[in-house]
Amino acid sequence: LRLVESGGGSVQSGGSLVLSCSASTYTYSGYSLGWFRQAPGKGREGVAAVGRDGTTEYAKSVKGRFTISRDNAKNTLFLQMNSLKPEDTAMYYCAARGGPLKTLSAQLYNYWGQGTQVTVSS
Repeated sequence: LRLVESGGGSVQSGGSLVLSCSASTYTYSGYSLGWFRQAPGKGREGVAAVGRDGTTEYAKSVKGRFTISRDNAKNTLFLQMNSLKPEDTAMYYCAARGGPLKTLSAQLYNYWGQGTQVTVSS
């Protein structure tokens, strides 16, 4: 399974971005998916996750501002990010796991993309 992120960039505080993650598999619907981020000098943080059934989970720091969604027909995962803050600046990664349940635990994911940079200026 190969994952490729896109949509990162530089925005001002309060702005919006949409990240996309395309997957190279016809069994995409069988995976649980997540978005993670890592800022310089910090560990990888779970941002949002979506299970095979479409249910979602968010980190407290992004709840109400970010929305994760999946389009199984197009093998694509999205992260709509609104009201961006400078502390959202990080490399963002999408990930996939074979289990049915959503989780924000990075160690439970088997497949990772290469990342896309998001920079929010004040």
